[in-house]
Amino acid sequence: MERYSRQVRFSPIGEKGQRLLSKKSVLIVGVGALGTVLANHLVRAGVGLVRFADRDYVEMSNLQRQMLFDESDVKESLPKAIAAERKLKAINSDIKIEGVVTDVTVDNLPSLIEGIDLVLDGTDNFRTRFLLNDMCYKEGIPFAYGGAVSSRGMSALFIPGKTPCLRCFINQGDGNGQTCDTIGVISPVVDIVASYQVVEALKYLVGDEETLRGTLRSFDLWKNHQFDLKMNNAKESCPTCQKKDYPALMDEGDHVTTLCGRETVQIQRNTPIDLKRWATTLESVAQIKLTPFLLRAQLLEGERLVLFPDGRVLVQGTEEITRAKSLYSKYMGG
Repeated sequence: MERYSRQVRFSPIGEKGQRLLSKKSVLIVGVGALGTVLANHLVRAGVGLVRFADRDYVEMSNLQRQMLFDESDVKESLPKAIAAERKLKAINSDIKIEGVVTDVTVDNLPSLIEGIDLVLDGTDNFRTRFLLNDMCYKEGIPFAYGGAVSSRGMSALFIPGKTPCLRCFINQGDGNGQTCDTIGVISPVVDIVASYQVVEALKYLVGDEETLRGTLRSFDLWKNHQFDLKMNNAKESCPTCQKKDYPALMDEGDHVTTLCGRETVQIQRNTPIDLKRWATTLESVAQIKLTPFLLRAQLLEGERLVLFPDGRVLVQGTEEITRAKSLYSKYMGG
């Protein structure tokens, strides 16, 4: 155990805990700011299987806070899941590391969580968080929530049957419109939130549940504020952990979504995309860059289409859904 010797010497983990970690499996949804820190810690800690899923690719603006990426990933337009997998496999070859390029949905989440002991939130939107919350509570899998914006962060470990769920504290649809795009974010906040998530995850995975924090922690790093809300009582009306209706699993959702902080609209097609065919189709009306993972088409209008094999199309350069649909229809007939 030379690789993990310093962690093994930490008595709450020890050799027994390290062996337990080697047999555990986690899923990280989102490999952006939070997700890269989560994955880095868990891979170095020796968790047996670290699986992560992300729909996006690496851009220059990511490098300020997304620790696993560098400028070469930007130049290659690598999907974040692929870039992170490459980096992490070079760090630890003793464990299993799986990067999945996909938009996590109610349809594919069951396969992603198969055999998983704990799910960690690396997302940037509450629609996906509520999907993770409801799926985890339906399947009895702990869910480590985390969020970061500006100089503020929040984190909690929700455990089905033992704690209330995310819906008991945050209502779907709540929000003040503040995102990393509108008010920014500093990277230390991201590191702290993800570290809180990982610490609670490690406690759970090694069986040291008595030391779990048991609170929803929020803080403002710049203003030196911190508050812990005890997770004692669930809402009697909670549709997830009390009524077991799991509304996010019933919600088919929109096929068109505005992405947080990206000036981007995502359109989900019902059929896969042949990148080479579309490169040929669009080359007369756009500047084309084709990689094994995606196709980028810079339009004369100024916006850009990014096509993925799984049927996703990103319309970059606008947050107006009507505008995005118009461009999509014009160039792809949708």
